Amino acid sequence: MKKKLLDLVSRFYFIIIMFFLYAPILVMIVLSFNNSRSRVVWGGFTLQWYKTLFSNRQIREAFFFTIGLALLSAVIALLIGTAAAFGIHAMRRRGYAIMMGVTNIPLLNADIVTGIALMLWFIRFLPLGSGSVLIAHVTFNIPYVILALLPKIEQMNMAIYEASRDLGATAVRGFFTMILPQLTGGLLSGFFMAVTMSMDDFMITYFTRGAGVNTLSTMIYGEIRKGIKPEMYALSTVIFAAVFLILICVNFWPSNRKAEKRREGII
Repeated sequence: MKKKLLDLVSRFYFIIIMFFLYAPILVMIVLSFNNSRSRVVWGGFTLQWYKTLFSNRQIREAFFFTIGLALLSAVIALLIGTAAAFGIHAMRRRGYAIMMGVTNIPLLNADIVTGIALMLWFIRFLPLGSGSVLIAHVTFNIPYVILALLPKIEQMNMAIYEASRDLGATAVRGFFTMILPQLTGGLLSGFFMAVTMSMDDFMITYFTRGAGVNTLSTMIYGEIRKGIKPEMYALSTVIFAAVFLILICVNFWPSNRKAEKRREGII
């Protein structure tokens, strides 16, 4: 009896948590199809805001800048973070502990502190603009790449790399053929984490951007003063739908299902 009651309470608690997480998203999706600009009056079904979205130059520029910034900063952070992860892994215990502490500081530090610190640095040495935003995003993305790669590097089997060198492979060829494939999971995790954090960031971007430079987050923040346009609901719905479809493909792709069954010993 107690077990059934606990199961019932846990399920009810789970439903409540999911409701609070996804109810605002559902409201946003409904409003993106509302023919009225009011958030409380239903004016009928329409696709007008989606048409306006794709014809709005300001939104289009902010969207492409956000995507380009996220991808470019993630690639640069991946290259620097990979080299840093190998360097940290090669350190002795004390140096390793110190560097891990330094790596964790940007993750634990408040975004507003990081944003203001970078802004002061850029004002002194570099004009604010798209370049300063890119450097700022690379800066806070590097720790995520390092922390995603280090566990993979520690699990790496160096014997096969040494064997490839004994068989005549150069250091570069041995790295790309023997070491890099073992780090694929960590590299992908670090890359996608960097892309996600870059697209999600507002505070650091707000302090390090220059005049006329806008990401989706800073543009939406600027729109709040004048009132959020229904096109923003449509844009957020499109982004949510794209992420949702990507998650479905990743989790239900046939090759992934087969690999999971092999791990479970089913096939």
